Amino acid sequence: MSSTIREADVGSSKVTPLPARAAANTAVPPDHRIARNPGMKLDLGFMESVRSVNRSALERRVASLTKRRSIKADNQAAWLLRAVACMDLTTLNSNDTEERVRRLCAKAINPFRRDIVEGLGISGETIRPAAVCVYHPFVTTAVDAVRGTGIHVAAVSTAFPHGLAPLSTRLQEIEASVRDGADEIDVVIPRGLVFGAKWRELYNQNV
Repeated sequence: MSSTIREADVGSSKVTPLPARAAANTAVPPDHRIARNPGMKLDLGFMESVRSVNRSALERRVASLTKRRSIKADNQAAWLLRAVACMDLTTLNSNDTEERVRRLCAKAINPFRRDIVEGLGISGETIRPAAVCVYHPFVTTAVDAVRGTGIHVAAVSTAFPHGLAPLSTRLQEIEASVRDGADEIDVVIPRGLVFGAKWRELYNQNV
């Protein structure tokens, strides 16, 4: 199956093709060297400059966003289809089970009801979420369920949702998720470091 969105008529609008991407769960060839993201230097001056926020102005701006519709009619369908292709379908509940994760993956593989697909005229298209996101214990379940579909598997593997485990524990969990086949790790930062403006410590944990 194709992992890209081909150009499809949606009313009078079109869904723009997405760039091709590697199939999910594909092993990296031994001779392929992936350069480490070099990141960027910590700029403490910048961090201090963005700490002061005009809260009332920000709240007014946020409130105005829900009152404007810049995308109308058929274009809304095209943009919503694109949004689906950019999202992570997620289950992060304390009562998650392997069966629930399999159902989530089945939904990711077939995200639309047949009548919606036929109504939009996209029967020949492959439009799916970019990834499914699960806790570490369910990575292998998700990897098996979406194998060969082009859907990626993301894991929250850093003591989600609080990120308060020791750094060594969080790193071990990341390594375990990668070994199990996760394509992406969603990192949780200890929010106390942000509230305490401990930017240097936060930076050192993530580079």
